[in-house]
Amino acid sequence: MAERQEQAAVDAVMTRIGQIVMLHHAGDREEARQRFLSLWAELGEDGDPLHRCTLAHYMADTQDDPFDELAWDLRALTAAEELTDDRLRAHEGALAVRALYPSLHLNLAADYVKLGRTEAARTHLRRARGASDALADDGYGDGVRGAISRLALRLGEGDASRE
Repeated sequence: MAERQEQAAVDAVMTRIGQIVMLHHAGDREEARQRFLSLWAELGEDGDPLHRCTLAHYMADTQDDPFDELAWDLRALTAAEELTDDRLRAHEGALAVRALYPSLHLNLAADYVKLGRTEAARTHLRRARGASDALADDGYGDGVRGAISRLALRLGEGDASRE
């Protein structure tokens, strides 16, 4: 019974995050940012790592300042490092934590490009490439791998997606 209530609460938070993401995608960036901040305050710095990782990942996309975007992407990575496969599977099914890393590192690489920190960008791009074997052969995996290749080209590394 307690486990079922806990799962319902977990789903409620993920549902709220999803609703805010839809608000952002509909064009209300400022309102999405404010709602994410409010939910972040509810979760707290020590809240469920899945919630913090997911929220921070999407919160980064609502930022106007590239330094703020980087800070949120770093929060997402930190939370992912605390996340267990069992916790993720309880929400996502068969997904493993390691499948999150290509996207998380890709986002950090892109943040560092925006900030003109090319070496930091290349470091995270290498990490994204190195973790990309965890991606499934599906639309999401193809999209992340494609984004890694495009960023590699932008950084003058050619198509280094197979390193």
